[in-house]
Amino acid sequence: MSAPTDRQLINALISGHYADPFSLLGMHQTENGLEVRALLPDATEVWVIETNTGRKCAQLECLDSRGFFNTVIPRRKTPFRYQLAVTWHGQQNLIDDPYRFGPLLAEMDSWLLAEGTHLRPYETMGAHADVIDGVPGTRFSVWAPNAQRVAVVGDFNYWDGRRHPMRFRQEIGVWELFIPGAVTGQLYKFEMIDAQGQLRLKSDPYAFEAQMRPESASMICGIPPKTAMTDARKRANDFDAPISIYEVHLGSWRRHTDNNFWLSYKELAEQLIPYVKEMGFTHLELMPINEHPFDGSWGYQPTGMYAPTRRFGTRDEFRNFIAVAHQAGLNVLLDWVPGHFPSDDFGLAKFDGTELYEHGDPREGYHQDWNTLIYNFGRREVSNYLAGNALYWIERFGIDGLRVDAVASMIHRDYSRAEGEWVPNHLGGRENLEAIEFLRYTNRTLGQTVPGSVTLAEESTDFPDVTRPPESGGLGFWYKWNLGWMHDTLDYMKLDPIYRKHHHNNLTFGMLYNSTENFVLPLSHDEVVHGKKSILGRMPGDAWQKFANLRAYYGWMFAYPGKKLLFMGNEFAQGKEWNHDISLDWHLLEGGDNFHHGVQRLVKDLNHTYRDNPPLYQLDFDPAGFEWLVVDDYENSIFVFVRRDREGNELIVASNFTPVTRHHYRFGVTQPGSWREILNTDSGHYHGSNTGNLGVIHTEAHPSHYRDHSLSMTLPPLSTVWLVREPA
Repeated sequence: MSAPTDRQLINALISGHYADPFSLLGMHQTENGLEVRALLPDATEVWVIETNTGRKCAQLECLDSRGFFNTVIPRRKTPFRYQLAVTWHGQQNLIDDPYRFGPLLAEMDSWLLAEGTHLRPYETMGAHADVIDGVPGTRFSVWAPNAQRVAVVGDFNYWDGRRHPMRFRQEIGVWELFIPGAVTGQLYKFEMIDAQGQLRLKSDPYAFEAQMRPESASMICGIPPKTAMTDARKRANDFDAPISIYEVHLGSWRRHTDNNFWLSYKELAEQLIPYVKEMGFTHLELMPINEHPFDGSWGYQPTGMYAPTRRFGTRDEFRNFIAVAHQAGLNVLLDWVPGHFPSDDFGLAKFDGTELYEHGDPREGYHQDWNTLIYNFGRREVSNYLAGNALYWIERFGIDGLRVDAVASMIHRDYSRAEGEWVPNHLGGRENLEAIEFLRYTNRTLGQTVPGSVTLAEESTDFPDVTRPPESGGLGFWYKWNLGWMHDTLDYMKLDPIYRKHHHNNLTFGMLYNSTENFVLPLSHDEVVHGKKSILGRMPGDAWQKFANLRAYYGWMFAYPGKKLLFMGNEFAQGKEWNHDISLDWHLLEGGDNFHHGVQRLVKDLNHTYRDNPPLYQLDFDPAGFEWLVVDDYENSIFVFVRRDREGNELIVASNFTPVTRHHYRFGVTQPGSWREILNTDSGHYHGSNTGNLGVIHTEAHPSHYRDHSLSMTLPPLSTVWLVREPA
């Protein structure tokens, strides 16, 4: 190369505008011998050292005072392993040259990444400790096809973007570099000159650990080992298994006494998990634990899809928390947010200067409700990034299932948009066909790769077949939150009992569509924020009636077909709305026995009794598992139904949603015999009036409700009673 050309290339390299550093730096065969070039800012002396012999081969000449060195090793034609002896500030260091290593991405990885079908893209992308040609270091790769230049900056190079520009793999739009000596625990980012010529500093989308806000650097750390799913954990997720979920926000379940400090993953393992186990829940659901910059988003605006938040400890401490839950017999579900992401500049927004992860058109790429950006699911690399993330949490952390947030906003292009504010699909419809295909692919992948794992959809519309297999046109979820049931029942319960007879169908309507999906009945965090009041706060009447209403409602819920979910605090009837900045009101359980203790004891008994009685869960999604015994008693606001298991065993549920005791209430039954009261929400043990049926009642050959035999029982005020048939 001519001297003017050399000067132009050196200027471009040092200024950060040279996109092919490997063509200039490292060892090259020339007519004059082997030429070695290096960019080492602030170095005063550089030698080439032959690795095998330790012999000095040649001293590099400083061609540019900004740190560009060059030498020719005459009479050497064949490249060899070498190191550089570099003197900085009077001290000599022996380093390996990053630019002597070849391409990193294997051909098959490149093919699968380009195709968008790489099962585990996180094993290739991001930062990975490695040993190449006997040299320990870290290999970095990042997808930024439209960037003009990308460099790795971090603790290992003084955050100086001149020192480690990356190789561009044009065929897949990925930049890569192996940096010797970069080790686990060091922080890094990608510095790029984007498509618009702007200098950007970006966190790694595939980072396995990241700094906590307000800092945003990624951290080098290894991939967690795989965690096998046991048969017991698989069985606990089955359609015919009892599933009772305790939903938790780790930052506010409990805090240290001054309310300023969160519990750590270790402390949560010691306090939260024994509590959930004692209360009888089968599953623990965590609101998003991905790293996120804003506490007030509760984790639903993640910037670190592959990184557990550092708020409560390290990545490995979080893995141990999951392991402790499994040891306690709890399955763990994780809230997962693949629908949108925040616009923070260090994150995915305009990643390489273009709308890479999001849509360019704001009618498709901007979420008006949350001021976030919507993933472009039609871009193979984006869908692969997200589908790989789903598998990552299940395989590498032992997560048993993912509750997928805001599915309705993903699958409808017109979600929360007025006419003219959205773009139809290529068929002219309102469905987001790319998002639908992404969800089907992800659910199919999880089902095939980790049998026994499940996904649960928060889907708030009547989109059909959410929990039907992709092969038959469904979305492929295992379960769907029944938000219609939640709205209808809470609307009913908030009414003064005198008006409930006019809204009787609120409690019966759900059975008309119950068999269309596999439902979870959720009383989630969304129902106790933003002025909605707590669940207790929605109940009418004086203090006694509020708690009685709530107990009767919980008794109804735990007997109704579908899996169960309670948000933390609901189990002891917290009186005020949830606040993510402070602990739950555990002080309500301090001092003497009170109404809150009663609700807590009831929920514990509901969980254990529910789990002990297969009629309450075995046929949740089979019409044979449910039958109304009394469905039309509007005037008295009474409902009676029966639950069955596969063997035909029955459990009768009777609810009285008025504050009036109903003595000698008669209804027909299908199985004559003796029926024992196994749960009564009006029990004095739960701070009720202690009205009941003295243990066992017997059927009579007295026709009622089109049945030959009937029961006559006492229905306590504002209560739900469970009865099981005694063996003959």
